[in-house]
Amino acid sequence: GSEGLLVYPFGNGAERMLGNRIVGAGMQQLDLNRHGRMHVLRATQEGIAYAFAYGIGIMRESGVDVSVIRAGKANMFLSPVFGRTLATLCDARIELYNTDGSLGAARGAALGAGLYASQEEAFASLRQVGSYTPDPSWKQALASGFAQWKEKLSMSINQ
Repeated sequence: GSEGLLVYPFGNGAERMLGNRIVGAGMQQLDLNRHGRMHVLRATQEGIAYAFAYGIGIMRESGVDVSVIRAGKANMFLSPVFGRTLATLCDARIELYNTDGSLGAARGAALGAGLYASQEEAFASLRQVGSYTPDPSWKQALASGFAQWKEKLSMSINQ
């Protein structure tokens, strides 16, 4: 959907997965004769999904099984394009719950502080309200875009 435009959404803490390198946010392959606002928006969603998938790859290399991703139905997960893109890139089902990041952080903190007796109690009120699954028809295009994104990211890291 972004027609070759690549976005690197770093600069807000994501560089931690890059060995604490500060690479900053950026855009590559912008062609002002071809790319318009919709390309930039789509490339941004793809770039965030690529960064997320890059982090999931690091987790998998460490032995973590990532077959299901649970998230609040908020922020980027409100976008079906983002959800399907991420599910396809990670080959994982995404379950969406009636919460958001701030409530999840608050519940986690309360659990850690002993205000809940168990993890089950802390998250008992959550209800699944949606899901995204990998889209096989998107797999080839996303794999190609992700490979190009990682190659250019690697070049940026190793400068």
